[in-house]
Amino acid sequence: MTTQIPFTIDFHVHSDDSYDGHEPVELILEHAADIGLDGVVITDHDEIGESLRAAELAPEYGLIGIPGVEVSTKHGHLLAIGVEERPEPGRPVGETVQTVRDLGGIAIVPHPFQRSRHGIRKRNVDDVDAIETYNSMLFTGYRNRRARTFARRRGYPEIGASDAHYLPNVGKAYTEVIVTPDAENPTRADIDGGELVEAILEGRTQIRGKRTPIRKSAVQYAKGAVRKGTFVVTSHAPLVPTVPSSMKRSRSKS
Repeated sequence: MTTQIPFTIDFHVHSDDSYDGHEPVELILEHAADIGLDGVVITDHDEIGESLRAAELAPEYGLIGIPGVEVSTKHGHLLAIGVEERPEPGRPVGETVQTVRDLGGIAIVPHPFQRSRHGIRKRNVDDVDAIETYNSMLFTGYRNRRARTFARRRGYPEIGASDAHYLPNVGKAYTEVIVTPDAENPTRADIDGGELVEAILEGRTQIRGKRTPIRKSAVQYAKGAVRKGTFVVTSHAPLVPTVPSSMKRSRSKS
């Protein structure tokens, strides 16, 4: 009889290393453990330093450590899961996907088709590893349903995630990944990130959770818009510091 071990992972969470994130990774890891998740992937915008640190700290919280990053490709955002190096931003999505694979990770399209959030358009989703078909930060279920229909018609594995930028939203949606280890009498401690990646690629996933309340989504969207607007103004103003500075870091690398 094949042993199956379920792992609950939130694959899309932002820390304070994202220009629109707010929480330190220690607090995120502690919260993830408290609500019963097995792991959380920090996917900051074009920044991987805090994600690497979170993956290293994760076992101290009883969690599995998986690094990642949300890459700003030429065609929209892409989650690079299981990588220890940030793919270069600003490149075509196809090239970025191949880089993610070369780095030993998997490429997942988050909030697809939603241009207001830099979602990749349908015509540019050609060869990826999975689709985020449930994002808890969407105002309505329409985009999630569209993403799910697209993924199922094309046979892409599906994941769900919170896309949290604030601590209370972590784990609002997550993915249950069913791992079938080769070892005899395996324990949860024997499972590593590679086996989770393999399970995702084979489509052994179940989406759990619910949408973030609209009020909280609206607050996150509004504050994110203010930060981006402030950045645009201050980045072009002489003798004025660029705010927030983390956005300047991301752009300088793109």
